[in-house]
Amino acid sequence: MRAYELMVIIDGDVDDPKAQAWTKQVADAVANVGGELHGKVDWWGKRQFAYPINKKPAGYYLVAELVAPPGALDDFERTMRLADDIVRHKLIRLPDAEAQRRGMAVPA
Repeated sequence: MRAYELMVIIDGDVDDPKAQAWTKQVADAVANVGGELHGKVDWWGKRQFAYPINKKPAGYYLVAELVAPPGALDDFERTMRLADDIVRHKLIRLPDAEAQRRGMAVPA
């Protein structure tokens, strides 16, 4: 199991309830691949961009810390790349020292 951090930016033109539904989709996708969320999904709400992205001035942000098997999130990441509602996403593997500092370290 590996520790990851996921940030998703959802199109600002989407209505708020539909944007917040992505928190459940993230949680379900992680559970379906045998992973688990560390804490809850952090919903930042709608924020202005520093510069327009795809001609959009704002978007909804969410951040999730999770633990999942290596490579298990590849299909979910592909789904986010193809989703029309997602402006940007970033899934990073946390270094072992940082995962341990956050209390996410899972013994091998």
